[in-house]
Amino acid sequence: MARQIIHTDTAPKAIGTYSQAVRCGATVYLAGQIGLDPATMELDAGIGPQVHRVFRNLQAVARAAGGDLKDFVKLTVYLTDLGHFALVNETMARYFSPPYPARAAVGVASLPCGALVEMDAIMHLE
Repeated sequence: MARQIIHTDTAPKAIGTYSQAVRCGATVYLAGQIGLDPATMELDAGIGPQVHRVFRNLQAVARAAGGDLKDFVKLTVYLTDLGHFALVNETMARYFSPPYPARAAVGVASLPCGALVEMDAIMHLE
């Protein structure tokens, strides 16, 4: 099965040795996104703006791959403070509608660039 590398300028460029996403058949693996503004590569200030930016960044990569957030089957959320989990849930409800993707939330000590939240996803395209 051939791999297709997904790239878009409407999401932050990779800040390491990885691709924004890789498509294998009908499955797309999206790399972790943090709250970086793709135009400035600056981190949004505060947890609320970062969560919104992460969803918008994931959406941009999903669209570049030919899908959208509705095509996500798995979402993993990494938080430096699990006390922000309720905010993630509330914000997620603005970007997703049922049926929601499977999800895991993981508390971590730190994230790249001092981010407060990071998310990666798996998307399935029909």
